[in-house]
Amino acid sequence: MSNETPIQHGEVTATYFWDDGSGINGDTGAPAGGEPMQKGLFSSPSWPLGTEGYIVYEGEEYEFFIGDRGPGEPSADCDVLLDIDGKTFADMMGTSFDENSLTVGGGNGHAEVEYYITEWGDGNGTEGAPHPFQEPGNKCEDAVSPLPEEKTEEEPKEETAKETSEDGADQAAKEEEQAKEQEQSEDAAAAEGQDGNGDGGVTAETAANDLSGAELTGADGVMSGTGLLTLAIIPAILIALFFAWTRRPAGQHAGAADGEGKGLMAESDGRHSLGSTLSTLFDKLRGNK
Repeated sequence: MSNETPIQHGEVTATYFWDDGSGINGDTGAPAGGEPMQKGLFSSPSWPLGTEGYIVYEGEEYEFFIGDRGPGEPSADCDVLLDIDGKTFADMMGTSFDENSLTVGGGNGHAEVEYYITEWGDGNGTEGAPHPFQEPGNKCEDAVSPLPEEKTEEEPKEETAKETSEDGADQAAKEEEQAKEQEQSEDAAAAEGQDGNGDGGVTAETAANDLSGAELTGADGVMSGTGLLTLAIIPAILIALFFAWTRRPAGQHAGAADGEGKGLMAESDGRHSLGSTLSTLFDKLRGNK
């Protein structure tokens, strides 16, 4: 309960009681709230029945709920404004509670305590500053103090920690999703690149296969007549072209150059494209298959 943010705080003088209906030692009967007498059941002269909170005594916290009315006469002049059950009071004093006499050992019957209300009850009574028994017009304002700073900051700190944790989880999920999307994008790009290499462009393999454009063999894989003739002619043509290329001198063709250096009279450097010649040759071979 001490983790809850208090809604009221103050200091009061307290005593103890144990009203179990036995009539022993001034017992006035069972608690007014309807709950049986028990550890943690406190009595207030004015607060609503069912109110919850805790007290602090010498640094220790003790939870309570208001289940009875009292003290009576001791509450006059705002003197004693809280009755603590005998067993809790014994724990506070570091002693024991006598079940037979319903008294706390040690002889100390009063204590100054700090109280914190965490929730008002829905039973009979008055919220806010306590007042003496049956004196609603005599509010004991001195029994109420501002909440300590550390108590008011408890809830915001917990909320901030929770929000930080949630934000961290959201960020981690977002980064994971982005990583997945990037991986999928890279896989798609790699797949597209493989498709492009298989369907487009000219590779060494396809270029080599293109040489079969002369169709040296027939559909049944047997060397055709055209294929044999082509294989026989190609070496001779290549040799002739080689000699023509290497032995032809640079200079003028028959006749003088014309005025613009063009036509049959134009000066030549004696160089011709072997690549274009071979290309023309293969084109003709394909056309004459």
